[in-house]
Amino acid sequence: MQTEAFNELFPLFNAANPETLEWLMSIATEHDYPAGRAVLMEDAWGNAVYFVVSGWVKVRRHAGEDVLTLAILGQGDFFGEMAILDESPRSTDVIALSAVQLMSISAQRFIQTLFKDSQLHHRMLQLMVRRLRQTNIRFQMRHQPPAVKLANTLVSLGENYGQASNKGTEIFNIPFQDLADVADIGVEETAKIMEKLNDKGWIKIDSANQVVHLVHQKQLAHLAGKA
Repeated sequence: MQTEAFNELFPLFNAANPETLEWLMSIATEHDYPAGRAVLMEDAWGNAVYFVVSGWVKVRRHAGEDVLTLAILGQGDFFGEMAILDESPRSTDVIALSAVQLMSISAQRFIQTLFKDSQLHHRMLQLMVRRLRQTNIRFQMRHQPPAVKLANTLVSLGENYGQASNKGTEIFNIPFQDLADVADIGVEETAKIMEKLNDKGWIKIDSANQVVHLVHQKQLAHLAGKA
């Protein structure tokens, strides 16, 4: 991957200097995983930071025998940074939702890079604050109707990871259980709302190609209270 492409793909590196980008690319390790494969188990947290080159993953939390999807991440995002910063054990893992390509940088080298490049350090803090704000928004929406919460989740996925297509913004056809977990609603409610949105033409579920087209994102944003 060329330095410019690396910079454009990952918002984290928008402000990094060219020397930093070249160094990171030279030490990064590439990984390819099929759908359903465990990318990172809970006991492996803290070893490296991972960057999503392509595909979709989910972050899960274990509580006894129960498993809850906390987040869905796509192209251009990263994970594993919190574990290397606070050096605490984790009770979460990461699973590939689709075929996924990742790049990893060891914890020690990534922290060294943050110390050397103050712009990268600052950008990292900005993105972590943005994640915290998104978590706060989800908390504030806990009493909203299920359709509003699900629309907010779909719009956020489209804004953060969607790809433009002639049918609207394209996202992965995320399993209803995972969507339900992230939106904090029931899986049966999720199925009914998705079916209704599909019937209204606001979204188009293409199960054969494992994608969902957000056909009318403005209407979805209005439903989500974002417009």
